[in-house]
Amino acid sequence: MSKNPVVPYFLIFALGLGLIFFMSLYGLDQKEEIAKQNEEGEGTEEVATTEDFDAEAVAQQKCIGCHGGDLTGGMGGAAPSLVGLDLPKEDIVDVLHNGKGAMPPNTVPGADAEVMADYILSLQ
Repeated sequence: MSKNPVVPYFLIFALGLGLIFFMSLYGLDQKEEIAKQNEEGEGTEEVATTEDFDAEAVAQQKCIGCHGGDLTGGMGGAAPSLVGLDLPKEDIVDVLHNGKGAMPPNTVPGADAEVMADYILSLQ
């Protein structure tokens, strides 16, 4: 009597479908609780305040991907140099809040955008 090599694959497939089905039922049970948490603001990240905001660390984390490691421009000239930027602080804050070109909006939220603008203006 020879064994059928398809049977183990069929069993794994059936168990996988069963697992997906039962996990989706579990998710349906949790849907109302998750919606309630989102309405109350639970489970969301805390936004950094200006007291503990480190503009240089944020620049190294968020800006170097487009503006280059030394912030002198990057991406084939698409992202301008932030070193020696000759713009009013209000314009820099506006770009940090609303984005411009390929730069996404809300890169630095709230009052931290003003601290970041001061840091950018200090780059020489």
